[in-house]
Amino acid sequence: MTATPAVNPLEAQILSRPPRTPARDALRALSHTRSAIIGATILLILVFMAVFAPKIAPYPPNEPLIGIEPVRSREAPCIHLLGCPADRPQHILGLDGNVRDFFSRVVYGSRVSLVIGFTTVGFAIIIGILLGAVAGFTGGWADNAIMRLMDVLLAFPALLLAIAIVTVLGPGLTNALLAIGIVAIPAYARVARASVLGIKEQEFVTASRMIGARSTRILFRSILPHTLTPLIVQGTLGIATAILDAAALSFLGLGSQPPMAEWGSMLGAERNQVFTAPHLVFFPGLMIMVTVLAFNLLGDGLRDALDPRLRK
Repeated sequence: MTATPAVNPLEAQILSRPPRTPARDALRALSHTRSAIIGATILLILVFMAVFAPKIAPYPPNEPLIGIEPVRSREAPCIHLLGCPADRPQHILGLDGNVRDFFSRVVYGSRVSLVIGFTTVGFAIIIGILLGAVAGFTGGWADNAIMRLMDVLLAFPALLLAIAIVTVLGPGLTNALLAIGIVAIPAYARVARASVLGIKEQEFVTASRMIGARSTRILFRSILPHTLTPLIVQGTLGIATAILDAAALSFLGLGSQPPMAEWGSMLGAERNQVFTAPHLVFFPGLMIMVTVLAFNLLGDGLRDALDPRLRK
């Protein structure tokens, strides 16, 4: 009988580890990036708030409390644990000008803002990838036509262009989402084109051409998967910008319409009460700031984790 050779414990430990891949390395680097951890934690709290809004909010967000409770318009916050009289109804963030529970509206506003961010950026990334990839891969007149159109869109300030589009289409959340998505397309198209230009000259693409692979297969199977890293980072940062633009449009009355609970429209409705009822302006503004900060921190962490040149 042949004796089994002894295995070094250190060698066995090394062999038992899962193989290293770029995805595993990126996740490991992301888990050690403080900004990404903080941003992801804040974002998880916001997602939890949005998903369980009906359980968290004590009142329906659009229901006035006139005749239901002895309350008055723009009443200050009342928290029993902080000394508010027990005979007064508890409203953690007070009431707005239409006698609606402001805390409930702030909680439900997280749903609208997150949907705005993910929807507009998803739309812009899909269209931007297609336009940028076709421009970079085909070159020639198609490249010139597509990128000159992107340059025209970039020539206008993003918010002013979004205002113009919504003015033409009409005020409303759907039109505001479409306008913000259109304004964001050029940024993703330029990133996708730059990535495709750098990848299409590499050896594995040349090998695919040599074996007779079709151009569409080369583009969508071989090239596009390698362009996702910068687009993911750009998209994460772009969600923050989309939320800010949507809040600005709603503040101007061009985005979400009453009685929808959206942080920008809540700011616009109570902007004249900054001195008489500051809580009606402070809390929606704070939520916008926290949400934008979370996506910016997460985007910075993803950039550091997904780019090997930035890893320490």
